Amino acid sequence: MRDRPIQIAVAGIGPLGLDVSVDLGKDWLARWQEEDPNLEFSAAAITGSVHLAKHGPDILVRGQLAGRLTLTCGRCLEQFTTPVEADFDLLLLPGPGPLGPQEEELSAAELDRDFYSGEMVNLDSILREQIILMLPLKPLCAENCQGLCPRCGANLNREKCNCPVEKTGSPLAELARLKG
Repeated sequence: MRDRPIQIAVAGIGPLGLDVSVDLGKDWLARWQEEDPNLEFSAAAITGSVHLAKHGPDILVRGQLAGRLTLTCGRCLEQFTTPVEADFDLLLLPGPGPLGPQEEELSAAELDRDFYSGEMVNLDSILREQIILMLPLKPLCAENCQGLCPRCGANLNREKCNCPVEKTGSPLAELARLKG
């Protein structure tokens, strides 16, 4: 387990590349959550491997990560644990990268590019990005999660609420009435 930033010296990447074993335990994740308290997940550990290979001044980073994340369901707000796994390829180019908040459309090839500067590659930021990409847009504890009652807040997966059922017509019924 690592609790310090993962830095790789560019000079340490040999002609056959460099393999790095990744074991991101609770200390690494806790440090990350201290830096960004808005993170909405936790994990016991995420493991994997990363291979770095130099191609001229560019560095190709290939890796795979796997672990279990604890997320909050977007419907019922209960926490649940789910397995996650990701393979990634990223091309690091030397230089500072684009500066400023310009809006521009990125091509598919540009999505797999990033930048490094100096003599060190910060694997922490790459691994963080990959973990964020593993997160579902709307985490659900189960596909058939019933969520919360909008009136009383009861978790409909565990209990039936006693709120009166409102009869609502079709959203298009008013259009049909106006047309007729």
